[in-house]
Amino acid sequence: MEIKGKVHEVSPTTQITESLKKRELILEYIENPQYPEYIKFEAMQDRCALLDNVKVGSDVEVSFNLRGRPWTDKTGKKSYFNSLILWKINTLTPAGASPTPEYAPPADISASPEDDDLPF
Repeated sequence: MEIKGKVHEVSPTTQITESLKKRELILEYIENPQYPEYIKFEAMQDRCALLDNVKVGSDVEVSFNLRGRPWTDKTGKKSYFNSLILWKINTLTPAGASPTPEYAPPADISASPEDDDLPF
């Protein structure tokens, strides 16, 4: 799965256990500008390094896997948890940069008629 948004926060790498480390990315996703969403992604193990050069305010595209798992508490009540596991990130525009237009610059049509070399 993929999603585009603006980097809101990047956490430092956390060592969970001796063999497990993770890092979180909070992405501001604006499907409706009036109500932005803040989505948390997790980078695990060697994927933590993917966030080393990511800056707050950058527009990015995140590729991730959706994972879910059940958990039963001491009283026997079952709950379910979802995780968004980041595996790739592409910077679209650096923080503070204006996006490059996806169209060609306008043509100069101010040339005089004498410069017109069209055959008709």
